[in-house]
Amino acid sequence: MHWRANLDPKGAKFVRGAGSRLSCVLIQPLLSYVVRRIGDRHPSVFARLGSYKQSAFLIDAVELPFALHLCPDPKALAFRAVPRDRAPHAEARIRGRFMLLLELVDSERDGDAAFFSRDLDVSGDTEAVVRLRNALDDVEGSIAEEAAGVLGAPGRAILARLRRAYKSEAKGGQQA
Repeated sequence: MHWRANLDPKGAKFVRGAGSRLSCVLIQPLLSYVVRRIGDRHPSVFARLGSYKQSAFLIDAVELPFALHLCPDPKALAFRAVPRDRAPHAEARIRGRFMLLLELVDSERDGDAAFFSRDLDVSGDTEAVVRLRNALDDVEGSIAEEAAGVLGAPGRAILARLRRAYKSEAKGGQQA
């Protein structure tokens, strides 16, 4: 099943070629550390995934210059930044705006509503995506906050600033 999203490309920056590959290399150590830490702190996520823990997920935040490839198998846990034009195979693809994806990870936004409003594009094995969503729904606290906390106070400040800007932009769009 595939649903084409009505994603707003306004403000999205697509970096191609060497710039995208360089971004992937620079962010990779942070992504690896964050996913290991989250995996260690929330092992129940893997149990909730069941057989889908061996599935690969491509998460494409449209504003980022790369996509994210998640392999949630606890024996081979990997979260990698990959150039969009060279993305490896994934059983499921999830595409949307960065802050929407963060809100979905933290269960602050209804994934079904985002999907049906076409703000979220899901393709491939949708059952795997539903399992991932259900596993993340069971996590206590904020995964986004934990990830930002890896960078300490600067990371938390950046996340807070991003959230304020996103909410401000959403309010401005509703008034128009």
